[in-house]
Amino acid sequence: MARTAAALHILVKHQTLAEDIIKQLNKGAKFDVLAKKHSTCPSGKKGGSLGEFKKGQMVPQFDKVCFTGELITPHLVKTKFGWHVIKILYRT
Repeated sequence: MARTAAALHILVKHQTLAEDIIKQLNKGAKFDVLAKKHSTCPSGKKGGSLGEFKKGQMVPQFDKVCFTGELITPHLVKTKFGWHVIKILYRT
């Protein structure tokens, strides 16, 4: 079972914006460009990069997707912080 993962994310306040971002990504938009433009998280300035983190380090909903979701495919997750578009890069 994976113990660490690396991911990019874009945090926004509204589900409709998050869904629109996923549509743009599916049409070939660059994740880092959209993160810099839309993300309310400080990681947005780094293209949404969260680096590598351990299982259990993130809030439960976020953690679950990062350790069970399909790699590279954009995922939509709601947490207490808002709506996240998550792209899981790898797991170790």
